[in-house]
Amino acid sequence: MGMISCNSLTTNPSCHLAGSVVVPGDKSISHRAILLGAMAVGETRIAGLLEAEDVMSTIGAVRLLGASVEKSECGDWHVWGVGTGGFHEPENVIDCGNSGTSARLLIGAVSTTPISVLFTGDNSLRARPMQRAIEPMQQFGARFQARTGGRLPLAVRGARNAIPIRYTLPVASAQIKTAVMLAGLAAPGKTSVIEPAATRDHTERMLGAFGASVQVESIPEGRLICVDGHAELGGQEITVPGDPSSAAFLAAAAAMTEGSDVSLQGIGVNPTRTGFFATLREMGAEMEYGNQRIEGGEQVADIRIRGSSLRGVEVPSARAPSMIDEYPILAVAASIAEGKTIMRGARELRVKESDRICAMVEGLRACGVDVVEYEDGLEVLGKGPGSVAGDAICASHMDHRIAMSMLCLGLAANKPVGVDDIAPIATSFPGFIDTLTRLGAKVSSSAD
Repeated sequence: MGMISCNSLTTNPSCHLAGSVVVPGDKSISHRAILLGAMAVGETRIAGLLEAEDVMSTIGAVRLLGASVEKSECGDWHVWGVGTGGFHEPENVIDCGNSGTSARLLIGAVSTTPISVLFTGDNSLRARPMQRAIEPMQQFGARFQARTGGRLPLAVRGARNAIPIRYTLPVASAQIKTAVMLAGLAAPGKTSVIEPAATRDHTERMLGAFGASVQVESIPEGRLICVDGHAELGGQEITVPGDPSSAAFLAAAAAMTEGSDVSLQGIGVNPTRTGFFATLREMGAEMEYGNQRIEGGEQVADIRIRGSSLRGVEVPSARAPSMIDEYPILAVAASIAEGKTIMRGARELRVKESDRICAMVEGLRACGVDVVEYEDGLEVLGKGPGSVAGDAICASHMDHRIAMSMLCLGLAANKPVGVDDIAPIATSFPGFIDTLTRLGAKVSSSAD
């Protein structure tokens, strides 16, 4: 349970949601477009960039590292890069705010350049372990000083004579895979990374577009990705699709509320990111893709979702990498469904902005939902529409996805659901509350 603050908000039981909305740009692609633009020669123009706090942290970082980043009057962003291995030693500490993506990708990007960089972040990020990013970078020759567990603040001394590596990820992670690939760009020879299960492949796609030589193949151990070092990247034109992780909240809210009919425009439907939508369909959601197309090398579609009778399902553990950020909102949808929903194989949730397994169990139980906690996931016993009591103020734990998930639950609960602090939502979906309201959700200040 949380305490009411000036940033608290409550959602009230709402009738149907209806309308068509454009979801903010994909966060993963936005981070990568800024970083690769900064590591390229010449100008990169980015349309549809997510202008949220996490991405602003990456922009602030690459500026300190010597790249120039500006927003034009038409809303596009322009990056003038310094070339591979051309980052300057920053004159100040790089503050990654709440963004684990910024921290881990930047650690990779600077580890094969002979400069010293000090990283920090907010209270939440300083509590998150960075050891998984540090270990492969040490193999390249980088040196680190950090708090216990590799926690920020963290000092990096990039390798003066970097060596290429072949690294097997102990746990499938798109962030660590990307960090290794970015480090490999400034090392000689070929750097290889093996992931045990396929994770989002935006880095592989975008590196190829910027001119790097990337090879991908299936091997018995999983998926092998190789990148040739001393790459010469050239500036590109990038269009960022709508973020499927942000779209998931609106899709679930529509599916959970009877009579809803919501269209989400221009959503990225890269197959490595659509596990949530596949699961929602399996639960009985009435959902269709329209106007499917390719934009900037990524698959994009308009998604229409109608209010549906949902049923519990067992989510295959192998699907976890394609929907790791969507488990909190899936747990909310499962609480409105009929029957048991089992979500396992998601241990990664323990080390996100919060311990998301623990946070969701706490929030759902406060609202009267029967839920079982596992080390690698949770089990939700849904009892159908009208079964969730609500009438609780839930803690966000400084986590944007927890805050948005619990607000969505309030739309389908019997009584209002409040969140103690909605400020973290700005890290990924700054217009979330306005978007919900525009679709017909009833939202009020918790202090009202």
